[in-house]
Amino acid sequence: MIKDSENGIVVKIKVVPNSSRNELIREGDVLRLKLTAQPIENRANKALVEYLSKLFKIPKSNIEIIRGESSREKTVLFSTNDEDKKSFIISQLTK
Repeated sequence: MIKDSENGIVVKIKVVPNSSRNELIREGDVLRLKLTAQPIENRANKALVEYLSKLFKIPKSNIEIIRGESSREKTVLFSTNDEDKKSFIISQLTK
């Protein structure tokens, strides 16, 4: 689920830790993010923020896990009011 909000873009992502490589996969309506990081000591969450930051070329400080810190199903907020950046993120997530 991808939702535009007044604070930016809210996205639900299912995280798969301990994968062989980092990649974002769209399976129907589900966004699945495979991460090489282990779900120990917040490593997978840090890897998620770092990967999304590089992928969408936005600062890590603009990416926040707002729900699901200790779950595989996470809700992530991309904080931006730049309409071009919002369009870019949405287009990349809906490919």
